[in-house]
Amino acid sequence: MASNSVLFAGSHNRNEFVAIHNHEEPKSNSRNLDGQICEICGDEIGKTVEGDLFVACDECGFPVCRPCYEYERREGTQLCPQCKTRYKRLKGSPRVPGDADEEDIDDIEHEFNIEDESEKQKHAMEAVLSGKLNYGRGPNEDENAEFPQVIKGEQKLSSLHKRVHPFPEPRSEISWDKKDGEGKEKMDDWKILQQGNLVMEMDGTNDPEMGMIDESRQPLSRKVAIPSSKLSPYRMVVVARFIIMGLFLQYRVTHPVPDAIGLWLTSVICEIWFAFSWLFDQLPKWLPILRETYLDRLSIRYEREGEPNTLAPVDVFVTTVDPLKEPPLVTANTVLSILAMDYPVDKISCYVSDDGASLLTFETLSETAEFSRKWVPFCKKFNIEPRAPEMYFALKVDYLADKIQPTFVKERRVMKREYEEFKVRINALVAKARIVPVEGWIMQDGTPWPGNNTQDHPGMIQVFLGEGGGFDAEGNELPRLVYVSREKRPAFHHNKRAGAMNALVRVSGVLTNAPFMLNLDCDHYVNNSKAVREAMCFLMDPQVGKRVCFVQFPQRFDGIDKHDRYANRNRVFFDINMKGLDGIQGPMYVGTGCVFRRQALYGHEPPKVAKRPKMESLEVDGESKEKLMSKMNFEHRFGDSSIFVTSTLIEEGGAPTSSSKEALLKEAIHVMSCDYEDRTEWGIELGWIYGSITEDIITGFKLHSRGWRSVYCMPKRSAFKGSAPINLSDRLNQALRWALGSVEIFFSRHNPIWYGFKDGKLKLLQRFAYINTTMYPFTSIIILTYCLLPAICLLTDKFIMSEMSAFSGLLLVALFISFFASGILELRWSGVTVEEWWRNEQFWVIGGISSHLFAVVQGLLKILAGVDTIFTVTFKLFDDKESKELYNFKWTTLLIPPTTVLIINLVGIVAGFTDALNTGYQALRPLIGKFFFVFWVIAHLYPFLKGLMGRQNRTPTIVIIWSVLLASIFSLVWVRIDPFVTRARGPDPKDCGINC
Repeated sequence: MASNSVLFAGSHNRNEFVAIHNHEEPKSNSRNLDGQICEICGDEIGKTVEGDLFVACDECGFPVCRPCYEYERREGTQLCPQCKTRYKRLKGSPRVPGDADEEDIDDIEHEFNIEDESEKQKHAMEAVLSGKLNYGRGPNEDENAEFPQVIKGEQKLSSLHKRVHPFPEPRSEISWDKKDGEGKEKMDDWKILQQGNLVMEMDGTNDPEMGMIDESRQPLSRKVAIPSSKLSPYRMVVVARFIIMGLFLQYRVTHPVPDAIGLWLTSVICEIWFAFSWLFDQLPKWLPILRETYLDRLSIRYEREGEPNTLAPVDVFVTTVDPLKEPPLVTANTVLSILAMDYPVDKISCYVSDDGASLLTFETLSETAEFSRKWVPFCKKFNIEPRAPEMYFALKVDYLADKIQPTFVKERRVMKREYEEFKVRINALVAKARIVPVEGWIMQDGTPWPGNNTQDHPGMIQVFLGEGGGFDAEGNELPRLVYVSREKRPAFHHNKRAGAMNALVRVSGVLTNAPFMLNLDCDHYVNNSKAVREAMCFLMDPQVGKRVCFVQFPQRFDGIDKHDRYANRNRVFFDINMKGLDGIQGPMYVGTGCVFRRQALYGHEPPKVAKRPKMESLEVDGESKEKLMSKMNFEHRFGDSSIFVTSTLIEEGGAPTSSSKEALLKEAIHVMSCDYEDRTEWGIELGWIYGSITEDIITGFKLHSRGWRSVYCMPKRSAFKGSAPINLSDRLNQALRWALGSVEIFFSRHNPIWYGFKDGKLKLLQRFAYINTTMYPFTSIIILTYCLLPAICLLTDKFIMSEMSAFSGLLLVALFISFFASGILELRWSGVTVEEWWRNEQFWVIGGISSHLFAVVQGLLKILAGVDTIFTVTFKLFDDKESKELYNFKWTTLLIPPTTVLIINLVGIVAGFTDALNTGYQALRPLIGKFFFVFWVIAHLYPFLKGLMGRQNRTPTIVIIWSVLLASIFSLVWVRIDPFVTRARGPDPKDCGINC
C-alpha cells in the first residue's frame, strides 16, 4: 500500500467514495539515485584519480563523498548508513583501528586481491558454518568446493560435524544510555561465549552422537519449572488449609447460636460462600509455570544472512475514542513506539482506530508520521529503550558521566529539541480543538471534515506511511501507518470497542492481512522493542506454535504512587493467577498487550496434526475457489466482500495482489460500513465476541472452548506500559466496568458453568478459572454482609459464634495460620511483595462493597428491565507532575456503600466499648472477639479512610459526612455513658422521698 496524503471517505450503501486532498504532498525522502550528490552532506561525490565515480560502499553503492567517507571511518560508526556494512579501506585512505587485518598488505597487492592467511581463516570459518548447517542433509560437494580443506594448516574439515554450531553475531545490544557499561559487558560476554563454542577439543572420532543439535532446529522457548522447594510447601499448606476449613465449617454448621439464630445462619452462609470462592480461585493456581524465550534462535531460523527475512508480518491495532480524555500526545507516543520496534519494517503495519471521528486525532497522526521520519532512525541507530519519546526523555540518566560516543550526545540533544517542537505543535492542536466552530471543522483544503457528526458519518481511511512511499531521514523505509474511522449511523448498533476491533480486523485483512495481530490501547506504549519477537518465539515455534491462539503479556503501568494505594498494579492477578493458568490451557485474554493469530479469530479450530488441511493452507483459484466458497457459505460467515473472503483463505498472510490500490481502499471502506456485519457471524463466532463490555474475557473463553491454548509471556523488561486511573473514583469505575462485563457473561449463553461441555475441549481447571471470573461480582453481597455483621453484633450485644471448646478454638487459630502461611508461600514462588498482596486484599473489600455491588445491581436491571449502562472513558495521565491527582477524592455514588460500612463499624466500636463499661468485667471477653472482626473490616477499608481524611480532599460532601459521623458517635456515647454516670454519682436529691 503506497503512502499518500489523501483521505478517502465514503459509504458503501450510499455509493460514495471521495478522495480529499487534505495536505500538500510531502517532500520525498527517497534516495537520490543519480549517484552525483552525497546523501550525508549534499556536496558532489567527486571522482577517483582514475576518473571513475567514487564509491564508498561496494555492497549497496550508497552515495557518499570522500570527505564524509573518511570522517565516518575516523570518527563515526565505520558503517554504511544504508546496508550497515563496515566500510573497507580504499586505496590511499589512512588506516584506522579495525584495519589490523590489513597491516601487512601493500595497496598494490590488495588491488590484485592477493589472499593472505586471515582471508583463508575467514573462508575456513564460513566452511565451518556451511558444514554445520548442512549436517545431516546429505553431501553437497558443489557448495563447499570453494572452501579450503585445512584450518590453520592442520585441522581437517572432516571433523566439522563435532563442532558446536557457532552463534551468529548478535544485533547491536550496546545502549549508550547505560551508566554502568552494560552494553560493553554484554558484547565481551558474547565474544567469550563465541570463542568457547568455536574452539572445542576434538577426539578424532566421527560419532554423530557427540555433536550438539543444530541451533536453528532447537525450540524457540521452554518451560521453566518452579523449584520444588518453593512449590511443594505451598501445595502442602493449601491442602492443610482445605482440610482445616472443612472441619471448621462442619463445627459451625453443627453448633448454632440459639440467642442469635438469624445472625448465625447469615454468617455460616457467608463463610461457606467464601470457602467455595477460595477453592475456585485456588485450583487454577495449582500448576504454575514460567517460560523462557530464545531470541537468538528465532533470528537463526527466520533471519538467515543472505536469505529473505521470513519472520511473520504483524498488524498492530491502536484504539482511541475521545482525544480530550485520551490526550493526543499519549496516542502519538504509542504510535511512535510501534513504528520504532525492533522488527522488519516491511512486516509491521500500525492501524489507528478513531471511534470518535475526531479531526484532532487525524491531525495528530499526520504530525506523528512526519516526526517518525526522524525518531525511528534515531532509536534504531542507538538502540534506545523505551522508544516512546516522552518516556525516554523523562529517564533520569547522566549521559556525560561515562565515555559516550560524541555523535550520540549531539544527536540526542537535537532529537530532544525536535521532540519539544513536536509537543508544541500537538498542544497547539489540542488548544484549537477545545473550541468547536459553529459551522463544524474545516480541513486545510477547505473541505468540511466528514466526521463533524460523531454519530453519523461515513467511513474514513488514510495511509500516512506505507510501502514504497514512507522513508525516514536516512532513506530507509518506514512501517505502514493507517488511520481508520469506521462508518456510524444512528439506526445501527456499533458494539463499542469490540465492533471497532472487528472493523480493524477486516480492514487490515484487505490491506495487509498479516497472520498475527497485536492490540494496544492508545495509552499503552511499547516499552520493550523486542516484545513482538518474544511473542513470535511461541507463535512461530514449529513444534507447539500451531496450537497457540494468542500470547498475553502482563499489564504494567506508569504514574502509580509509590505504595500503590488502590492496587492499580494488580500484581496478584498478573503475577500469580496468570502464571497458574499458563500451566493448564493458558492465561485469559485480558485486553491490551496481546498478540493474536488471525486464523483463530476467524473461527478455525486448532490443528490436530502438524499441518493444517490443504484447503486452509493453500490458496485456491478459479472454479475451485468458487466451489469452496459455495460449499462453506463464506459470504454468510464473513460478509459479502470477495476480496476479504479471499484473504481469509491465505493462512500465511498477505493481501491479494490482483487488485489496484484504489480498489483495496474502496473495499476497506466497504468492510467497515455500519451494516456489513448484518446476517454474518461477526461478534457471534468470529472476531471479538459481542454481548459483554469486557469483550476480552468472553473472546478468550470462546477460543479456549474451541481447543486453542494460550501462552503467558513475561520478559525481563516489561513489554508494554500504560496509564493507570488517576484517582479512587476512576479506579472504582474501572472495576465497575470489568465486574459488569462478568455479570453480563454470567447471564449470557456463554456462561462457563455449562457452555462448551458438549465438545469437551475446555479443561476442568480452566473452566473453574472462568467460573470464578464470572462469579466474583456476586461475592460483593457476601462481603457487604460480613462487613456489617461485627458492627451489628456490637450494637445488639449478640455474637454469631457459640461458646467455643478447646478443639474449635484450635481450629480457628489453625485456619488463620494456614491463611497467612499459604499467602506467604504463594508470594515466595511468585515474586509478589507482601505490600502488593495486602493492597490487593484491601481493594478486594473496597471494590467488593462498591463497584462489584453496583455491577450486580446494574446487571440485573439490564437483564430484567433492559436498562443499559453508559460508561465514560477514564482520563489518562501522562505527566508525573499530575500524579497528585491520584490522591484527589472525587465523590461518586460508588463511595456510598464503603462510607456507610465505615460509619456503622466506627459507631459499633463506640457502642461496644460503652456497653462494656456499663456491664462490667464479664463483657470484656466476648467484646475482644467482636472487636477483632471490626478491626479486620476497618483495616481493609483503611485506604478509603485515608483518602477520606486527606487534607487536599476536603469537599462540602465530605464535611457533611464527617458531621453526621461525629454527631452519631457523640449521641451514642451520651446514651451509653449516661446510665453509668448516673449510678456513679448516686440518686438525684430532687427525686428522693423521705427514705432517701
